[in-house]
Amino acid sequence: MGIVQRIKQLFSSKRSFDLFNNSFFNFGTYVNDDNILSSSDTYYLLKLISDQVALANFIVEDESGKDIYTGQAAKVLKQLNNPNDYLTSYEFKKLLVNVYLLRGEVFLFHEGAQLHILDNVYAEMTNYGYEKYSLGGQGIPRYMIRHIKNIGVNHLKGVGLLDLARETLEGVMNAEKALTDKYKKGGLMAFLLKLESHLSPTNANQNKTVKKILDQLEDIKDSGKTKLIPLGKGYEIEALESPVDDEKTLQYLNIYKKDLGKYFGLDKELLDKLEEKDMEQAMMKLFTSCLKPIFKNIEEHLTALLLGEDSGLKIKFRHDLLDFVGIKTKTEIAYNLVRTMIATPDDARKLLGWDPLNTEESSKLYVSKDLVGIDRLHEEAANALKGGEDDG
Repeated sequence: MGIVQRIKQLFSSKRSFDLFNNSFFNFGTYVNDDNILSSSDTYYLLKLISDQVALANFIVEDESGKDIYTGQAAKVLKQLNNPNDYLTSYEFKKLLVNVYLLRGEVFLFHEGAQLHILDNVYAEMTNYGYEKYSLGGQGIPRYMIRHIKNIGVNHLKGVGLLDLARETLEGVMNAEKALTDKYKKGGLMAFLLKLESHLSPTNANQNKTVKKILDQLEDIKDSGKTKLIPLGKGYEIEALESPVDDEKTLQYLNIYKKDLGKYFGLDKELLDKLEEKDMEQAMMKLFTSCLKPIFKNIEEHLTALLLGEDSGLKIKFRHDLLDFVGIKTKTEIAYNLVRTMIATPDDARKLLGWDPLNTEESSKLYVSKDLVGIDRLHEEAANALKGGEDDG
């Protein structure tokens, strides 16, 4: 049975667990085996990047950069906005970027009107200089699949966080877990019961007393609870201190958590400082250092997969950096765009999130009188009117 038939057979099944338990789609390994998302900073950075990609909208442009919404472009946009039966467009983009960043590569599979992200694909380079793909021993036609790679020094395999930062991640996650486990237990790991006499399994009274003491200690579940345990002669209880040194562990985390962001192309410490000062600068730094290269790579592969190289069209991400600009700054931008005759009043209204008026006046370009000589203002206006009449 061919790969297309196998995939179709999976999709035609009404039992959803067959699909998601299948190794073709099982991306649980990096969560279950590596526990990578249990690191708070890793999750934060991964979420920060993948959310921004997922929030960006797909568009199709021609060679002149004009948005196209008809013909082949309309068909492709419909596929991208409804990639398959089990993921929304937002979820699809987020999963695509998460796998790409963690593993350094992701395989996009296109069949019919659906897009899928495949796991366990084997890729090799032939003697003729092209990639050959297989899944479960079955070959995959090259026109149905794209291998998106975070290129390092290997032309066939990308590099991801799991490879680049495995040792750092293990250290950070172990340190975080040690602190969490310690304070879940109230900061103490155990109690030590000391007896002056020898423990004897045949000493019923001794065993009964020890059991009573242990029962009392095990009953302390509330960290704010005070327990009084009267002890007879020869009995002593000591609290064993945690082997976790909080100060050293926190110092370790402060040093190595910063390094995690660098594997994503981000300086987290710098980004945090920029966010405190100016969110627009922080998002611009995120865009230029991290998002833009990811956008470019995915755009090129999606274009080749869905449109072909000779269509004259390109699939692009549209990411609005002005989402992170305050309304005051947006108002100033809108005012200056209209004032300099770069945008119409309706364009400015759209920038501010308002509905356009769609009137004749609101769709005209206006120029501020201080941009031309006052002695030429009447002349410029007359020439503009004359030009408009000639164009009609």
